[in-house]
Amino acid sequence: MPPSAVQQRPQDPGPARMRRSLGVKDGLAIAASSTAATTSIGIGMGTLAAYAGRQTPALLLLAFLPILGIALSYARLNRTEPNCGSGYTWVGRSIGPWSGFLTGWVVLVGNVIFMAYTGAVTGSVVLQFLNKLGVHRVLGLRLDPAATGISTAVGLVALVVVTVTAVTGVRSATRMQLGLLIFEYVVLLGFCGCALVVGDQPFSLSWLDPFEIGSPQALAQGMVIAVFIYWGWDAAFSVNEETRSASDAARGGLIALIAMLGLFLVGAFAFQRVMNTGELIRNGPQALTFLGGRLAPEPWASLPLAALMCSAFASLQSSVIPTARGALAMARDRTLGPVWQRLHPRYGSPAVGTLLVMALAALLAVLAVGIPKLNDMILTAVNSIGLTVALYYGLTALACAVRFRDGWRQGPVRALRDVVVPAASALALFGLGGYLVWQYATMSDHFEATPDNGWFMLLLPALFVLTGLAVAAWAKWVRRAPYFRTGRGTDADAIPLPMDGESGRLARPSEG
Repeated sequence: MPPSAVQQRPQDPGPARMRRSLGVKDGLAIAASSTAATTSIGIGMGTLAAYAGRQTPALLLLAFLPILGIALSYARLNRTEPNCGSGYTWVGRSIGPWSGFLTGWVVLVGNVIFMAYTGAVTGSVVLQFLNKLGVHRVLGLRLDPAATGISTAVGLVALVVVTVTAVTGVRSATRMQLGLLIFEYVVLLGFCGCALVVGDQPFSLSWLDPFEIGSPQALAQGMVIAVFIYWGWDAAFSVNEETRSASDAARGGLIALIAMLGLFLVGAFAFQRVMNTGELIRNGPQALTFLGGRLAPEPWASLPLAALMCSAFASLQSSVIPTARGALAMARDRTLGPVWQRLHPRYGSPAVGTLLVMALAALLAVLAVGIPKLNDMILTAVNSIGLTVALYYGLTALACAVRFRDGWRQGPVRALRDVVVPAASALALFGLGGYLVWQYATMSDHFEATPDNGWFMLLLPALFVLTGLAVAAWAKWVRRAPYFRTGRGTDADAIPLPMDGESGRLARPSEG
């Protein structure tokens, strides 16, 4: 057939597929937004101080070591097999389908819980803004930023807004996130830099000594929270099908992780230069606002609060994106229902899955209103997610060591990078998680829904795992998913591209 005839023939768009239009900058924006440095600093520093005291900078450095090993494992696996399922796909192929499914499941559940509590945090920040404007009551309802109920109600509105932007495609979402990131980082670095200079709390080298932390349990608990604070850089690997090159996703994730280390250390030092340990713990989610009030008069003192709001919104949006795409990868393998792989005919995004993720997060946020104080809700969520993050990070690193175990034959450098570092990182996180599970199991003699009750803290991660195993059993024996026979994920490139919404022609891998 002549070439001209081929060009003139109407083309069947076929099933929708996500477009390869993202580069390093976009992956970096998604990873940085998902890690949410401003939110992590504004809220996490007080939580870490409750366990590590003035040794919070040491804890952040210590937790970075295994996380860096995990990130190198992600990058190595991604070069070999780019897939939006990331750990779910890699662990299933290297270790086994049950472990792989569990990896994907805890990522999904952890992200939904994160979105539920981040929505409440976003609502709390909005309420703080209203309080600053002199609005403390509406229709007789007290607008208390520390109250879980009203914060959750406002946060649900924010969740709907970011979900709509996520449905329209990752490209539009990352454009918005880049603007938010620039603003919040300028504000964060400006105020933290000022705090380092004018703070009246004397600096001490003991801040960098992890051996000064009170007890092994406090060290382990603080490490899990620090791992959670770093969590999010791997979101860059969830948009492989929308990234022009697998190396772009890897570079975006690694750059974001290293940038987060620098920002977290600057934030930790700055907070400790201005506040003592008691003030850090007492202010909790309002710690960044407290810092702004200490360093500047109004209206400049409200800038950190504005940056925190931008960070919370961006974090919500960047959490919706990888969660829906992880579910898409699992649905392609029939380990989840087909509804999760329905893509928008124009934007190529998993629109139905994105809406379902939002609905589940909203439901969970409403149920969490039973924990009356926002601080308690945050601590409960962080502890629960931290344990599951340690689990799936460890499984992914172990998958890297197993898949590339022949690296010993290719020289010591390859063996160190592909086998030793991933295996050591996995063992560190498994040991940390196992120690905390034992601590939680033995610290309480009764059950109570509070963040200081060991049985309650174990209940949520245990439910994650048990429900995951139940869903896996259904997929294996009822859906008869081929994933449980081979452990291999579906090749994403087998799915045709969607029609380009603007030109009416078929989109190519380099377009979007």
